[in-house]
Order: sequence, then structure tokens, then C-alpha cells
Amino acid sequence: DSICWRTPHLRQWLAKRSQHSITAEAGVNTAPATFPNAATNRILGRWLLGCSGLVVGAVVLGGVTRLTESGLSMVDWHLVREMKPPQTRAEWEAEFAKYRQFPEFKIMNHDMTLPEFKFIFYMEWGHRMWGRLVGLAYVLPTIYFWKKGYFNRSMKGRALGLCGFVFFQGLLGWYMVKSGLEEKPESYDVPRVSQYRLSAHLGSALLLYCASLWTGLTLMVEPHKLANTKRLNQLRGFAKGTVGLVFLTALSGAFVAGLDAGLVYNSFPMMGDRWIPDDLLAFSPTLKNFFENPTTVQFDHRVLAISSLTAITGLYMFSRRMMLPRRAKIAISCLTAMAYAQVALGISTLLLYVPTPLAATHQSGSVALLSLAIWVLAELRKVAK
Repeated sequence: DSICWRTPHLRQWLAKRSQHSITAEAGVNTAPATFPNAATNRILGRWLLGCSGLVVGAVVLGGVTRLTESGLSMVDWHLVREMKPPQTRAEWEAEFAKYRQFPEFKIMNHDMTLPEFKFIFYMEWGHRMWGRLVGLAYVLPTIYFWKKGYFNRSMKGRALGLCGFVFFQGLLGWYMVKSGLEEKPESYDVPRVSQYRLSAHLGSALLLYCASLWTGLTLMVEPHKLANTKRLNQLRGFAKGTVGLVFLTALSGAFVAGLDAGLVYNSFPMMGDRWIPDDLLAFSPTLKNFFENPTTVQFDHRVLAISSLTAITGLYMFSRRMMLPRRAKIAISCLTAMAYAQVALGISTLLLYVPTPLAATHQSGSVALLSLAIWVLAELRKVAK
């Protein structure tokens, strides 16, 4: 016996045996784990955070595709057939011949060579393939987790909604591209996609991202048990308003991109030599200016950006006077720092006449700012009853 008890493994085995026999004698049934539980929720949370990361990649890649004017290089849409790009010289020539039939080549790129076409083709092809990857990342795990029983009733609805939204986003992308391929004899403008459809495409991608990130965070991060005071409710309301303002600012950026409005007044803080430019309301009816006049669109984006910065600064100052958990304070501080960095990026992009790397970084910054705003909301959320 003394030899047995000196062996650690044997000692553990004997302890487990005795525990099992006590459980059996007491008549206690050791039931298998039921799903969903805290462990499965963490798995679902990691999955959705991974999906939201892929959506960020699609947004950034889409922005670069727009900035390099590559989005109209693929003039048709096939779910499976286009997954394989042209391989031979003859295939490339055939694809280039299709592109040459459309307005972008005839008006802007009539002297484009085949190597130059290959670059813009691969940019758009990469964006589309990334979109398919996003679709698979949502759909395949949804099927697996559904069969395993990881979803409760609420999560089943959310998962189906997210998968449906991914398909809608793909169709919206092609609907957007079609607007740039149409012949417009009455227009003297350069061929570009509709700014309305571009904004819808970006907006739906951001909604998909926000829904995935929020759901992922709420599954993974336990809510703080905060005293439900009047000031805390005010802070929550303030944070929700800030998320809405940041989202609206990002959406207005799509109109800036769609109209190349970043190139009309490259000065700050004034627009040219005026605070309010003369051509702010040049179009008739007046409402048309807010969506089709590049000057008004840039002015609106400036106003929304400064409003977002002011709101986030106010949120930070308001939160400093409250006793909040450490993680919530870190989230608010990160949001504030990112807001100032994002405004600095925006001003730099404007003053330097929208260089592609800086403009792409500014667009990525808008997603980072939105992410931090959602993190703040997740940290301040109420405990579910």
C-alpha cells in the first residue's frame, strides 16, 4: 500500500474510482452536456468574429478595387464559371475584347494594354472570390452547428438572417457593377457605378459586419453586472447615438467615393477660400445636391466626421466621471484615440489629393472606428434577465 500511494498517477486513479463509487451509491445520474451551453457559445462567438474579420477584408478590398478603378473590368457575372480566371493568351484576349465593348474602355481606357487590363481584372476577380469565401464561411459552419444543436431558437433566426444577407450582398454587388456598364449617351461624365448602389453595397456590408461582430461579442464577452443608474442609462444612450453617427459618416464616405468628391476641394478647414462654398446648392431640386453634387457630398462628410469626433470626445468626457469596469474604460479610450486618428487620416487624404494607399487606410479606419464603437456598446450592455 505504501508503494501504491507514492505513485501520483495511481493515486489520481484511485481517487477518481472512489468518487465514481460515491456518486453511484448516492444515486446521482451524470447526464451528458446539453447544447447550447457556455462552451458552445464561445465557439459560435469565435466563428462570428472570424466571419466579421472576413467581411472587413471584403470591404477593404472593395475600397481598393474602387480606388484603382478596377470594378468594371469583369463585365458579366457567373457564380461558379468565373472562379477560374483566364489562363491562356487567347482566353485573356477574349476577356479583353468583351471589356472593350463597354463605356469605361471607350471613354477612359481606350489606350489600355493587355497587361494593364490583367491588373484591373485580377483586382475585381480577387474581390469577387473573397466574397465567395465570406459566403462559405457563413453557410458551411451554420449547417454544421445547426446539426450539432449549438443554436438556440434565437441564434437559428440570426444565423439564417446572416446567411441570407450574404447572398443579398452578392446580388447587390452585381447590381452595382451593372450601373457602370450601361451606355449613357446623354452623360458627359466618366463611366462609374451609381453612387446610390455603391452606398447600398457598402451599407449592407457594414450592417452584416456590425450584426456579426455584435453577436460574436455578446456570445463571448460576459456582461458586467452594473448598477442600473440614470447616468449609466444616459451613457448607454450616448454610446448608441455615437454608433449611429459613425455608421452614417462611413456611409456618406461611399457617396464621396462614388462621385470622386474628394477631388473637388482639397483644402481644410475651409473649402477653397470659403467656409460654405458657392456651389453648395447648385443643383435643382435642392434635395438632389445631397446625393449628386460632389461639393455638397464632401461638405456633408466633413460635417458628419466632425460631429462624430465631437460626440466621441463628449462620450469620453462623460464616462470619466463614472465608475466603470476597466474593460469598458479601455474600450472608450481606444474609440476616442481612433476617432482622432481617423480624422487626421481623412484630412491628409484630402490635402494630398486622395492617394490610393492613404485613401484605402482611411476607409479601413472607418471600419475600425465602427468596431470600437460596437465594442463599447457590448461592454455597457445590460445583463439579460
